Amino acid sequence: MCAVRTSAPHVVLTYDDGPEPGSTEAVLEALRAFRATATFFVLMTRVRRFPGLLAEVVAEGHEVGLHGLDHRRLTGFPADEVERRTRSGRAELEDVIGRAVTWFRPPYGTQSPRTWRAVTRDGLVPVLWGPTLRDWQDVSQDERVAGALRGSRGGAIVLGHDGFAGPEDGVDDGPAPLVDRGDLTRRLLRACGERGLVGRSLGDALVVGEQSRRAWFRR
Repeated sequence: MCAVRTSAPHVVLTYDDGPEPGSTEAVLEALRAFRATATFFVLMTRVRRFPGLLAEVVAEGHEVGLHGLDHRRLTGFPADEVERRTRSGRAELEDVIGRAVTWFRPPYGTQSPRTWRAVTRDGLVPVLWGPTLRDWQDVSQDERVAGALRGSRGGAIVLGHDGFAGPEDGVDDGPAPLVDRGDLTRRLLRACGERGLVGRSLGDALVVGEQSRRAWFRR
């Protein structure tokens, strides 16, 4: 799924790679200020270290999806290992939050027909995205918001982050970018509001919309 089919002015807000101290709280505060909801795709490497932060996400009424046991690309694993990793990650996450987990976002958005089948066999729905905030790059906040707005319309799934995966998450993508994620969320929601759009979690958007599915396979 890359978007939601809806006539409502809902932009789906998604945040990856958390929870992360400092950033997650800042994003939550911004969402609260605009009465917005979001879907947080979490890494189990982070959940184990910061369970209290995840509890705050849930307590604020936001949705939680699985991003992975860690941030390694699933396309580098055989199918049976992909299935094992997603099944165990889902079970562990459900134990932590006390509710069912439906959504899954593959690390880096990379998936093949083989990994897609392995993930969906466990009942998870892969969720990709449309517009992005480019908050993993060192660009200005204005550039980030402008880029996201170019593709933002009712039903769009916007990719953002409340964390930055690193060696403790099984990858090394270089130094973390300099970005105030709370300020970025405020800027995005303010700009969306000026266009008559509101931020919603995937589950909230699907109350009045339906999934829009298309193939997205990349390594």
